[in-house]
Amino acid sequence: MRPIIKVENLSKQYRIGARQESFPTLRDSIANAFRAPLAKFRRNGESANTIWALKDINFEVAPGEVVGVIGRNGAGKSTLLKILSRITEPTSGRADIYGRVGSLLEVGTGFHHELSGRENIYLNGAILGMKRNEIGRRFDEIVSFAEIENFIDTPVKHYSSGMYMRLAFAVAAHLEPEVLLVDEVLAVGDVGFQKKCLGKMRDVGRQGRTVLLVSHNMGAVLNLCERVILITNGQVQYEGQTYEGVNSYHQLGYAMCEGEVDLSFHPARRPEALPLLKTIRLLDGSGTPKGRFMAGEKMMIEFTFDPVIHLANPQFGVGVEDSQGSRIFAVATYLANSQLPPLRGPCKVTCHIEELILAPGRYILSLSAGEPDNTLLDALECAVAFEVDHGNYFGNGSNVTAGLGKILVRSRWEKTDL
Repeated sequence: MRPIIKVENLSKQYRIGARQESFPTLRDSIANAFRAPLAKFRRNGESANTIWALKDINFEVAPGEVVGVIGRNGAGKSTLLKILSRITEPTSGRADIYGRVGSLLEVGTGFHHELSGRENIYLNGAILGMKRNEIGRRFDEIVSFAEIENFIDTPVKHYSSGMYMRLAFAVAAHLEPEVLLVDEVLAVGDVGFQKKCLGKMRDVGRQGRTVLLVSHNMGAVLNLCERVILITNGQVQYEGQTYEGVNSYHQLGYAMCEGEVDLSFHPARRPEALPLLKTIRLLDGSGTPKGRFMAGEKMMIEFTFDPVIHLANPQFGVGVEDSQGSRIFAVATYLANSQLPPLRGPCKVTCHIEELILAPGRYILSLSAGEPDNTLLDALECAVAFEVDHGNYFGNGSNVTAGLGKILVRSRWEKTDL
């Protein structure tokens, strides 16, 4: 069977830190023509102001496959989808797609801001090569899915980011392209709409259409994708089974927290967050820093925090995920009914977990800091890793915990005669 997407030796280079130059004169053009060969020779053929977002990417996607594209921020995933969407040209190599392509990239791509929602639906359908009556048959379904009935004739420049993304997803998913390219569809929207998106993408895959999904939501990737492509530093690191690919993804860049880890420039920090969480250490009950604990042992999570503003009612949270990205449990100041005093400068915050009820394995910590009005000031998803070893958790002399799940629970049994 001929692949519906075929990527061969695809590379994309960007110039970085370049200043906007004025229009050159004839004298400048002649002078630059003489300077260029010498400058290139001095740089051994490489420009000091360029970066390879993608380098020699190769893969194929068969018709009807749902494939996840995963990787850390800046790995090149969005660049790949922009090339496949014909928004960006590759520097070298080629990408062939055999069929109509529907794209859902970042907010603002593919819609004309001066046109209404109704007009943009018909415009996008026309771009896909659909006839007006074909679009009309799906129009009501698109509007209902996007939940914007009252705003369908309003110019989209007045839409909120959530409304915009809902309409964009509805258009991309309902106009029946052979190939659907989706970049972080779950980044915008409430929980209810995210569930609708997941259900619709599942339906699209069952209908035999091809989906290429870029996401940091590993739960969605495991749920939807038949296989994954893991991109690291612009190159394919892994291509194959979804579970193995997600496991490899979760091993990337996570520092084992065996001492103090600097969080100031951590790559897992959300782009919109302030770098307020500075360092983190994991300590045992005696205050010794370590990254490996026994099941049932006490763990203290200690991090330094430097607020740039006065925080009258600071709130902190810690999430614990397994190596596949599934949340195991979370702790927070509000859950513990702990009111910390106001923060006016650098401080140390410590979370005490009296007993690790985790089964042996590797776990990853996510951190957040904010205020009670849902103001999230800083957040690091999957910041550092730690490991839990076997121990005599149940007090029976056995350290066998295989098949018991991720959480260890003590129990008491008794018999009563009837």
